[in-house]
Amino acid sequence: MTKVAFIGLGRMGHGMVGRYLDAGFSVAVWNRSKAKAEDLIARGARWASSPADAADGADAVVTMVADDAASRAVWLGKDGAAATMKAGSLAIECSTVSHQHALDMARELRGRGLIYIDCPVTGLPQAAAAGKLTLLVGADAADLDSAKPYLAPIGDVVRHFGAVGTGTVFKLINNLMGAVQIASLAEGVAMAEQAGLDMNLVAEALATSAVASPQVIRHSKRMVARDFAGASFTSALRYKDAVYAVKLAESLLAEAPLLGQAAVEAYARAKTEMPDDDEGRMIEIVSRPK
Repeated sequence: MTKVAFIGLGRMGHGMVGRYLDAGFSVAVWNRSKAKAEDLIARGARWASSPADAADGADAVVTMVADDAASRAVWLGKDGAAATMKAGSLAIECSTVSHQHALDMARELRGRGLIYIDCPVTGLPQAAAAGKLTLLVGADAADLDSAKPYLAPIGDVVRHFGAVGTGTVFKLINNLMGAVQIASLAEGVAMAEQAGLDMNLVAEALATSAVASPQVIRHSKRMVARDFAGASFTSALRYKDAVYAVKLAESLLAEAPLLGQAAVEAYARAKTEMPDDDEGRMIEIVSRPK
């Protein structure tokens, strides 16, 4: 039976593990909190005492953790996965990390005889649980071919952008644009409220107008109603991704004015005041009387 180790059981990772179990893989899991794994253990996953324990004997190790520091810790830290991975096995980074981190990890893990690909994902937790994620891959073509059996259970679209690191570049572009859209949406909704517009009509118009991106469609009615139940992406995560993206933009667009910097500043405040709440609560900061 094909063995997969999965590290990180947040909103996305939990559903992804379920897909591997449904597909008949032997799955070992590790997370900082075992409580998040209990139902997966009941379905047949093996609880591991550390990332190294999870990775022992695995054909592929998949990570879905918060940031660069967490990624480095689970791959290369004390009891990290790389310590027990067999030569030639796959290290699949589904976490959203910085571009430089992806390049650094590829170099370090390749030096240990492992195959590293960056494979951040887009999609909500429901898509993760249904195996309907879009996978943004940076990898050599041959390495991607080797990884496809491990990607098929979790995603129905694979976008191969090029060499290692390119998947992460696109993910950061995607999430930076999301940050800009959500922050500007909050500003627009707050303006409409202060101007006394019919807010039900505003929500309907925003969701059907030329500016109706998926982010606007999803968040406009929630912002108007101040209904943020079922958070799928937090202010802290959006801030982290925007910081990574702006750092990359600064290296690539040295002389350009960067709109993303304004989004970083907006989400810095949201991260401080409501780090674990849904990112759409940005409206509460924007509309607060000064």
